Amino acid sequence: MTLLIVSAIVVFVIFYAITIYNRLVSQRNGVKNAFSQIDVQLTRRYDLIPNLVETVKGYMKHERQTLEEVIQARDAAASGLKAAASDPSDPAAIKNLAAAEMTLGGTLGRLFALAEAYPDLKANQNMMKLQDELSGTETQVAASRQAFNATVLRYNNTCESFPSNLVAGRFGFRLAEFLEIESEQKREVPTVSFDQ
Repeated sequence: MTLLIVSAIVVFVIFYAITIYNRLVSQRNGVKNAFSQIDVQLTRRYDLIPNLVETVKGYMKHERQTLEEVIQARDAAASGLKAAASDPSDPAAIKNLAAAEMTLGGTLGRLFALAEAYPDLKANQNMMKLQDELSGTETQVAASRQAFNATVLRYNNTCESFPSNLVAGRFGFRLAEFLEIESEQKREVPTVSFDQ
């Protein structure tokens, strides 16, 4: 009788461990799927940037360095995206992508600020269309990033919760990294002055 009870407990523990393992696999795949949505949006964004630079080139002949910085930042971000897409649960790849995206956002911001000084460029239909498309893509990236981070949170909670942390540790499930892309402006503390 004791052997039967012990056998039942062992079978239950094995079945429970298999269930936890399958949940971890499912959630890790969910992280990959959520990242694929970011991949689609960022790829679209990266494809728009060369068109934007070409449109701006004719107007901004003296701003070659800024244009080159935008292309370099775009290429670095595209490379970071490719590395992160190969394993979205790799924390280092996600951190590198976030850093590259922040750099790209900064260079694009400088490009748009410079474009303000060129009235003909601001009125150019291609420029306005590209800015609208980039803006729409940014909104979609933000939504995809939010869904990705929610999926990462769920997966990380499972990896860290008892008893699933025992299975996660045993089978090499590692914590995923949140994708946090912040603009430099959001990090700056606003200054308030009451001097007149």
